[in-house]
Amino acid sequence: MVTMKSSLLLLCCAFSAMALAQVNKPPATVTPAKELTSKGKPDPTREYTTATPVSTTVHITTDPAPTSDPAPSTNATTDPAPSTNATTNPAPVTNATTPLPATNTTSKPTDAPPPPPKPTPPTSLRVGNYTLMKDKVVCLMAQMALQIRLMTPKVNGTFVVQPNKTKAAGGCQESTADLTLVFQEGFITFMFNKSTSENTVYVNALSFNISYPFSTANGQYAASNQSMHNFAAKIGHSYSCKSESLYMGNGLYLDIKQDRMQAFNLTMSNEFGITDSCVADQPDYRVAIAVGITLLVLILVVVVVYFLGRRRRTDGYQSL
Repeated sequence: MVTMKSSLLLLCCAFSAMALAQVNKPPATVTPAKELTSKGKPDPTREYTTATPVSTTVHITTDPAPTSDPAPSTNATTDPAPSTNATTNPAPVTNATTPLPATNTTSKPTDAPPPPPKPTPPTSLRVGNYTLMKDKVVCLMAQMALQIRLMTPKVNGTFVVQPNKTKAAGGCQESTADLTLVFQEGFITFMFNKSTSENTVYVNALSFNISYPFSTANGQYAASNQSMHNFAAKIGHSYSCKSESLYMGNGLYLDIKQDRMQAFNLTMSNEFGITDSCVADQPDYRVAIAVGITLLVLILVVVVVYFLGRRRRTDGYQSL
């Protein structure tokens, strides 16, 4: 009885299953699912390998969903936006290269001192007249043309004193006097001394200081001689010389042309006294004396020869 009940139960289950299968008939590819749910033995005729293709096709069709991931990739490509910000950074660089500070520095040279003067073109020497007064009386008077020369292995040049731009300064004492010629580039000073024991007046000190561009650059040149005995003349006389050149050291020379000067004891009409010329201007009589002596010797020789020749002639004749 039990076996009969079980067989009937199995038949009922089989019919119900077949009914359900006809009502919800699945596709042929889904048959493996029925085999998993049925508790009976699998049908060897329904074993297909198509179950695996279904799984693969499902995976293949569902996998393209990740292909929608390019959106993040597009986000990655949009990241260059910060890089564009980096490229816009040159703005500070342009600020560093702005010429505003440079223009400020270039404006500073306007406050710099002017460049040194260029050497004046060579001009001819001109004689200047310079006088000093004491108690409304002329105590010193000088007429001369001056120039300062620089002669060195590296630099050569000449500075000419221009009388129209030169002023005389100084004063006279009992036995001394100083004459300072002042001009834009510097000054020249003559110190006179009167010696009553020697009855002479002479220059015992001479100095000058100038700032002048003998070369391309402006230079300061100074010279001094405090122990000299030049331009000597008797008291009350004037000293005169056509041309003199005094070496002052360090390649510096003071040239004095057409010189005539006198300190102390000028005439009542404020004029120069008797002229005492320099040695170079004094006449040289030695040549004339030598020529005279030579002519005298020749004359004596001629006279002696004449008398000797005449005597021989007289000895050749006999008296009758």
